[in-house]
Amino acid sequence: MARFFIGIDVGTGSARAGVFDEKGGLLASAKQPIAIWHEAGGIVEQSSEQIWEAVCGSVKEAVGAAGVASAEVSGVGFDATCSLVVVNADGSPVAVGPSRDPARNIMVWMDHRAAGEAAEINAGNHAVLNYVGGRISPEMETPKLLWLKRNLPESFATAGHFFDLADYLTWRATGSLSRSICTVTCKWTYLAHENRWDPDYFETIGLGELVADGFARIGTDIVEPGMSLGCGLTEEAAADLGLKTGTAVGAALIDAHAGGIGTLGVAVDGASSDVGRRLAYIFGTSACSMASSKEPVFVDGVWGPYYSAMIPGLWLNEGGQSAAGAAIDYLVAMHPASPQACAQAEAAGSSLVAWLEGEASKMCASLQNAVTLAGSIHVVPEFLGNRSPHADPDARALIAGLGLDASISDLISLYVAGLCGIGYGLRQLLVKLTDEGIPIDLIVASGGAAQSNLVRQLLADTTGVPLTFADTPEPVLLGAAMLAAVAAGRYPGLVDAMMEMSTASKIFKPALGEIELVHERRYRIFERLQSVGREIRLAS
Repeated sequence: MARFFIGIDVGTGSARAGVFDEKGGLLASAKQPIAIWHEAGGIVEQSSEQIWEAVCGSVKEAVGAAGVASAEVSGVGFDATCSLVVVNADGSPVAVGPSRDPARNIMVWMDHRAAGEAAEINAGNHAVLNYVGGRISPEMETPKLLWLKRNLPESFATAGHFFDLADYLTWRATGSLSRSICTVTCKWTYLAHENRWDPDYFETIGLGELVADGFARIGTDIVEPGMSLGCGLTEEAAADLGLKTGTAVGAALIDAHAGGIGTLGVAVDGASSDVGRRLAYIFGTSACSMASSKEPVFVDGVWGPYYSAMIPGLWLNEGGQSAAGAAIDYLVAMHPASPQACAQAEAAGSSLVAWLEGEASKMCASLQNAVTLAGSIHVVPEFLGNRSPHADPDARALIAGLGLDASISDLISLYVAGLCGIGYGLRQLLVKLTDEGIPIDLIVASGGAAQSNLVRQLLADTTGVPLTFADTPEPVLLGAAMLAAVAAGRYPGLVDAMMEMSTASKIFKPALGEIELVHERRYRIFERLQSVGREIRLAS
């Protein structure tokens, strides 16, 4: 009997499901939107119940479209954003914000309400911070837990479980309280290389209650991604998902890390197969860049090193930007030609950004010449701070070279300049990694914002590093499906699944000659603008 595997990805704006065969071929996929609430003070919230409903709807739709019987589905794998989910012991939601609405029980990864708590923790010189690039981010979970304790003490005290969203989903599916080594190591300060939490850290920052209960509320059974959990799908979860009770469920990954798993194993002609010389770059709402090494490498301003957090047995360093695709969306919406362009995009059945990409591509004799469209406009797109390599959550975007031109042509210039800014930020990270002993020979890109050839070529040109991508329309879903295949016993381990279930596509090589020099000049301007931005903040 044929065996199929379901990958489920919960991003910031939607829940998606894909049905894959044993070799990683996608049969069908589906997605459903998920609600999000924004409030002043950096508050961004979601609902675990609504997300579960969207997950179930997308799975049923994908399975139906694939024409696969539930008995043929051998495994399910989850990935999700690194958002904090708070529930009672019985699974009922607990309020996490000023609305005091229990339906809003998730602090989304991009929620920055705990920036003050993060700064306070960073002033403490804690040993665990060595494993998050020296500074903890307000996107991580311990600052958020500290904020919750201080601002909603009743929610903190009565909560039965604090989950990363990915672990919540596997618990909801199986009843297993096991946490993925990926989530707790990358976002909760778990020391995976020592198989322990650091009680001194939690006591010192003011979360001693978690120590007192033996860390039961944040996880005591930590397992590798893809490990089969519990007895598989519970009867209730199976009914919700339209699948068979007992279907294997693998321990989960953070969404970006699933993209890394779904892409890094690709075979590329003329390129080393050493994953330690490859960077997984997941370009979506945010951007995540992940490099692996056999030994721990400490890079200031870069999260990690995390042991076994993505590829078993390897150390992971993780960088990126909090706003990437979201930065481009926001940037182009600011331009006076945006309404006119939106109307044309809608008439063409396209999103604004996709339409701009198409128009920009038509204007170039070669995609390597796309940078010339930027003209005099330069963008540092740090609308939500700099995650790496500067670890500066207070950084903000800068735009230079704007005039009074309200044409669509000028909007395209702004769009291309924004993409170049994303690439130059990635280049800064690559320089830092190389300086610290992690040279990168190949970028393997994935994510919704990296689907166009224009974007891929600009990333190669701005960084000076060749770029490829997995030959699948859904690399993040594929990574989640690999977890399912390992949990179901189809492959003995995650590395085996990576090598067997993914293939590479075209390579984009960096531009040389005059275009290379253009990027060199623009990169130097990018760094100068960053510096000026810091000076402005210090003077204000």
